[in-house]
Amino acid sequence: MSAIRFEIKLHSCNDRFNNPAVRSPLVVEVDLSGPRLANDLFFVLHDDTTGRTRLSSRLTGLGLAAAVLGELMLIGRVTVELTDGWVGLALVDAAPTGDTLTQTALDHIIAEPSHRFRIWLQFLARTAYTDVAARMTADGLLHPPRGRLSRRRAPVLANTAAWPGGRLNLAIQRRQPLNLQDGVLLGLLVATSGGQLVLWDQNPTYLSASTAALPAPLQELIAQTEAAVADSVISRR
Repeated sequence: MSAIRFEIKLHSCNDRFNNPAVRSPLVVEVDLSGPRLANDLFFVLHDDTTGRTRLSSRLTGLGLAAAVLGELMLIGRVTVELTDGWVGLALVDAAPTGDTLTQTALDHIIAEPSHRFRIWLQFLARTAYTDVAARMTADGLLHPPRGRLSRRRAPVLANTAAWPGGRLNLAIQRRQPLNLQDGVLLGLLVATSGGQLVLWDQNPTYLSASTAALPAPLQELIAQTEAAVADSVISRR
């Protein structure tokens, strides 16, 4: 198993981060050989046969942008930081990510570290669909789009596309705890409102417990995504 161990240091004073158990450095082990978070969310948010999106392009983009930031957090490159009352991103490790998509996002964060978390979500959301789909196509997970005007990319293997959602549903059905990455995947799925379309069992107790079990920075990632989605829905009315 290829894995990485990293520490996340929190510098915050709001309630979400005030628990002493999460304010101290967190040591997490992440399997780097498995599927990527943004790829899994892409599959869950699209039909596993046709590739048709289940949500609006705006909500899909926000969810995928959050997943890209989640990947950077899971590999120990950035974390969440509260500064002067607003939530931003703090650099943990500037080492190369080994992946063009996450490296590009990391380079932006390093170059402009003062932006709020929500700004990063909105910025990355503009191209998140195209960027994640391009990576998945290059990795042989998606077919190229049919026609010059089409954005839709069908999965190469329907079973592969269906597995992330199926994995979450089985865990919920059996009341099994999720690993770190799947906990974030579930949280982002619910934050984008995609859970209403994908999850067989809308179990609020399980969903809340899964999010509460995550390290504080990842809880904040989900909370910021949920808030950005709510703002997006309101602005469309």
